[in-house]
Amino acid sequence: MQIPETLKYTKDHEWLRAEADEGVVGITDFAQEALGDVVFVELPAVGTALTPGQAFGVVESNKSVSDLLAPVAGTVVAVNEALRDAPESVNRDPYGEGWMIRLRLADVAQLETLLAAEAYRAHVASEHGS
Repeated sequence: MQIPETLKYTKDHEWLRAEADEGVVGITDFAQEALGDVVFVELPAVGTALTPGQAFGVVESNKSVSDLLAPVAGTVVAVNEALRDAPESVNRDPYGEGWMIRLRLADVAQLETLLAAEAYRAHVASEHGS
């Protein structure tokens, strides 16, 4: 299971890569493995304002359907349109081609509420015994 050191994480298994006053969001390698083969991804419209923990979309796999939750507050400035035709990119490359949305961060200080890689690794181990 990959947990890149440079990203921030939520306990709900989303990741965020901060880039100045924006953040790129996706689901973690752990989440995509737990879901199984992703067959559909629903993403919000550009311009949607999100609050922390707010559902912004849905990821559907051959096992289940899960809400995607905003890690921090912000406004959607881009969505990964390629996932509409190739949702399997989430399984193949969850931290690259499988990114989901780009947010303009409402408050950069909220990044401090997210988990660092080591804390996320410990969270996964305690939650799932791995």
